[in-house]
Amino acid sequence: MTNDSHKKGIRWFKGVLSNENITEKQQEGEILIEEKVIPNENLVQSLVESNHAILAKDNQDKIALDVIVSLENIIKDRQLLTYKNKGIEEQLQAANETINRFKQDQIKSEQQLQEKNREIRDLENNLTNKQMSYDQLLEDYKEFQQTSKLEYEKISNQLENQITKYNMLYEESSNTQYQSMLKINSLEEKIRNLEIENEKYTEQYQKIANEKADLMKTINDFTERMSFSFKAATSNSSDSE
Repeated sequence: MTNDSHKKGIRWFKGVLSNENITEKQQEGEILIEEKVIPNENLVQSLVESNHAILAKDNQDKIALDVIVSLENIIKDRQLLTYKNKGIEEQLQAANETINRFKQDQIKSEQQLQEKNREIRDLENNLTNKQMSYDQLLEDYKEFQQTSKLEYEKISNQLENQITKYNMLYEESSNTQYQSMLKINSLEEKIRNLEIENEKYTEQYQKIANEKADLMKTINDFTERMSFSFKAATSNSSDSE
């Protein structure tokens, strides 16, 4: 009976250790700790309950007692690991929640980054259009400047020609005014001389007219006297007859 119990205890202990190794390997292969520990604990607890008669310390030899003590220590260690695993699960859950928040924040950040990138592209397009407009305006300004320079040179040449013509006309006008002034002075002098001569002619005419009037008066007086004398002589001759 003792040997059979000892053999059964060793086989059961090996099975538990095998399950423990399998569970630990599964825990090492997973990123998140699942509820695999609890089924193992339940498995151990069920095995303990089913083999309660085997785990009884009464009537057991030293090897069986050592196995039972080792098994109890393993169960206690398993319970401690289960407690620790629960704490780790809670921390892992909190970490997962934090990671989810970070992921949501990352998604929002990526959306904002996409919006910013879209705004940057729009700004780049606007800047490109502004640069093209600026280049076009600069080219138009250079063309206008060149055209204005040519037009300015043309107008400057025309203005210089007009100034030359104006100077020539001004000189001609000055000469003409000088000649006109000389002619006017000459004419005025001639007019003054003619006025003086006219005054002389007027005086002479007045003198001649006065002399003529005196002469006509003398002639008239002489004619009257001659007529009177002739009438008197005729009257005397008539009376003598």
